[in-house]
Amino acid sequence: MYKRVLLKLSGESLGGPEGKGLDPESLNRFASEIADAVKAGHQIAIVNGGGNIFRGLQGVGDGFDRVIGDRMGMLATIINSLALSSALRSIGIKAEVFTSTPLEPFARYYNKDNAVKVLEEGGVALIAGGTGSPYFTTDSGAALRALELGADALLKGTKVDGVYTADPKKDPTATRYEELTFTKALADHLKVMDQTAYALCEQGPVPIVVFDITKDGNLARLLNGEPIGTVVHA
Repeated sequence: MYKRVLLKLSGESLGGPEGKGLDPESLNRFASEIADAVKAGHQIAIVNGGGNIFRGLQGVGDGFDRVIGDRMGMLATIINSLALSSALRSIGIKAEVFTSTPLEPFARYYNKDNAVKVLEEGGVALIAGGTGSPYFTTDSGAALRALELGADALLKGTKVDGVYTADPKKDPTATRYEELTFTKALADHLKVMDQTAYALCEQGPVPIVVFDITKDGNLARLLNGEPIGTVVHA
């Protein structure tokens, strides 16, 4: 059973079936499940991706400078965090958005102690803007914040139910891992998170749990100790 967790949500999951823009139904459903978990006594910090709006590497392919593209991606994560915080507040949950670079009055500049205070007071801390530096993914940002906040686990909510030996959409023989080590995930080039995120979590050590966030009730079951998804550990 996890007490304090860092929940990493992909931007595509906030975009609904199309994975683009902001889908009100998805936002409200995630907010409801997060609210239930908070009311049950869990402390939840959230890092959102921004792929539903803009992805930095996509910008490079379209001719943008990498640094500019990554900054645009950081802003996309802030938009997502503001949207999810609004959905949480609408159902009575305190939600505070923090950013890795100063962006008042839209959000508070991130400080570990302030974020922990929000968690301990029964609120949700949404930490946006990645690490604040280009060339780092939101996965790396999530791993960094998980370590800083003393999270029991980093939960990566995706549209798949765990980590597979190969892409299950392309390989019908692919099988799902119930658990595996960081070393094996790196050696087998399993795309759970990028190498920087792996290294940070292994150093913690903070386990990564990859699970299907789109299935109703999965977050609560995982937080209560049920074997949901795939656990990557040291």
